[in-house]
Amino acid sequence: MSVEPWVWAVTLLGVLGLLVFDFYAHVRTPHAPTFREAAVWSSVYIGLAIVFGIGLTIVWGGAHGTEFFAGYITEKSLSVDNLFVFLIIMTRFAVPRNYQQKVLLVGVAIALVLRGLFIWAGAAAIAQFSWVFYVFGAFLIYTAIKLAREDHDSEAPAEYHENAVLRLVRRVIPSTTQYHGDRLTVVENGRRLITPMLVVMLAIGSTDVLFALDSIPAIFGLTKEPYIVFTTNAFALLGLRQLYFLLGGLLSRLVYLSEGLSVVLGFIGVKLILEALHTNEVPFINGGEHVSWAPEIPIWLSLTVILGTLTVATVASLLKTRSDRRNGVDEQVPTPDA
Repeated sequence: MSVEPWVWAVTLLGVLGLLVFDFYAHVRTPHAPTFREAAVWSSVYIGLAIVFGIGLTIVWGGAHGTEFFAGYITEKSLSVDNLFVFLIIMTRFAVPRNYQQKVLLVGVAIALVLRGLFIWAGAAAIAQFSWVFYVFGAFLIYTAIKLAREDHDSEAPAEYHENAVLRLVRRVIPSTTQYHGDRLTVVENGRRLITPMLVVMLAIGSTDVLFALDSIPAIFGLTKEPYIVFTTNAFALLGLRQLYFLLGGLLSRLVYLSEGLSVVLGFIGVKLILEALHTNEVPFINGGEHVSWAPEIPIWLSLTVILGTLTVATVASLLKTRSDRRNGVDEQVPTPDA
């Protein structure tokens, strides 16, 4: 798959254009989106991803098209899981509902830039060192096991701990504890201070770096094409703002989503290690020779496993929460109204 520089340029301009459109059409005037608005625009972004995937299939073939859709579904599912953390951050900083859209949009823009750098670095490493697949695969399996072993039944809301970036910002740049509309800075007593709006935007954007540690290796486990890796991440992130308001309280009903994602990440981790064995050049593994007996997992099987696992996790979650409600078990997860 050869992607001309002008295709990259048009794609980047298209992503930037969608961000600008989102700002002027929905975010510039602060408001709390209705369920209908969130549903319509979430559908629009999903539709754009599907149209793009069909176009990619026509131009570059069915194999690459399947890679795109498998990657998009995986990245979209991981982004849903990430919304739990975004919800905790919004609650922790007590962001007024009318301004949450702006926080998410700027956070998404920061995340796109950081993920772009991650993708560039990952693609360069893979091109130079085939053993990187062993590292990616092992990390995904570790993440899957860790995710599966976490206690998801606790009714106590999770706590958010500021990362090093935020602690550095607070220490170096003077800030105020009061919101001033949706302004990022304000002048008080002759001093320029940053507001909690800017701090929470940095929190959303920098926290996404941690999410990229599993999502980027996961997508590289499904395709080696940097263009597909970037576009799947871009489409998953672009619809994140709408998805946040669309799901709302439904997040608390996806009780088995983490288990489903752990299966998906574990599967992709195994796929990466098998791929690494096929191209093995590590001296202490099979004498530095390729391992021909290692089975190869086709992309159509990957897509089937991903779709099947997420479907089972979603259906099981909805059945579980319905049963809990009938038995009088309350859900105590904050909603975007917090």
